[in-house]
Amino acid sequence: MKILSFHDHSAGADTHIISMANDVDPREVSLEGISRIDLHFPKFTDGRAYSQAFLLRRRLGFKGEIRATGDVLIDQLVAMARTGFDVAVLREGLDASAAQRQLDRFPSFYQGSAVDTQPLFAKLAA
Repeated sequence: MKILSFHDHSAGADTHIISMANDVDPREVSLEGISRIDLHFPKFTDGRAYSQAFLLRRRLGFKGEIRATGDVLIDQLVAMARTGFDVAVLREGLDASAAQRQLDRFPSFYQGSAVDTQPLFAKLAA
């Protein structure tokens, strides 16, 4: 997962980028020609964007970039990566190097994820 500081993120006016409100059902949005989807966390206790990311990756097969924006905290990054996010834009004032250390603490997981669906035991058996 790529980590961006608050100041490094640009919403962009590109027609290939959409910003999806967290109450939108991704199954009802046309993804034709879209290369990046920004999913917003209005506050860290609102996790609807996790479900949106999972739907986009697993059910809809979206291959483009999924970016987490809004009230993104360091302790959320591992869950974000496992549900399908590629990029996280940290809340203003958070240190990107501390965020990277959090991701580095967990090099692998026993369970599969939205991105890597095969569980660890199956990978080891192969």
